[in-house]
Amino acid sequence: MQARRMALPALEQLGRSLLIDDVAVPRSRIATFLDGCDDIAAKRDLLIGVVGHAGDGNMHPGIVFDPDQGDQRDRAFAAFDDILELGLSLGGTITGEHGVGAIKVDWLEREIGPVALDVHRAIKDALDPAGLLNPGKVFRGAGARDLAAVTALSGG
Repeated sequence: MQARRMALPALEQLGRSLLIDDVAVPRSRIATFLDGCDDIAAKRDLLIGVVGHAGDGNMHPGIVFDPDQGDQRDRAFAAFDDILELGLSLGGTITGEHGVGAIKVDWLEREIGPVALDVHRAIKDALDPAGLLNPGKVFRGAGARDLAAVTALSGG
C-alpha cells in the first residue's frame, strides 16, 4: 500500500508538471493498455508512468512534462487524448472513478454517443431546470462566447 501511495509523488519529482489520467479497461486488456501507454510515450517523447487497480482495470497514467520546455505541454495533452482513445479502443471507458470533468468533456459523446448524451442532458434538465447544479460544466448552455461560432454557421 505504501508503494502505491508513493508512485504519483515519485513521478512528480521527474518533471515540473504531471497530467494524471483516469481510464478503465477490461482486466484482460491491462497489459495491452500498458504497452499502448509505452508506445504513446515514445511517440510523444514524454515519460508516462501508470499506476492502477489491477482488480478492476482502473488505470491512472501520469504524463510528466515541463510546460516551459518547447511544445511539451502540447505533446502532454496530445498524449492524454491518445490514452483516452487507447482506452476506448480496448473496450474501456474514459473515466474509471473520477468522473468526466472539464478536460474530458469533449470525449463524453465519443464514448456514449449523441443519443445517450441527449438522454443525460434531458435527465440533468429534469432534475435541475434552473441550471443551478454545477452550472456551465458538462452540459453548458450557449453563451456570449458561442456568438462567433453561431454567426459563422448562419453565414452572418
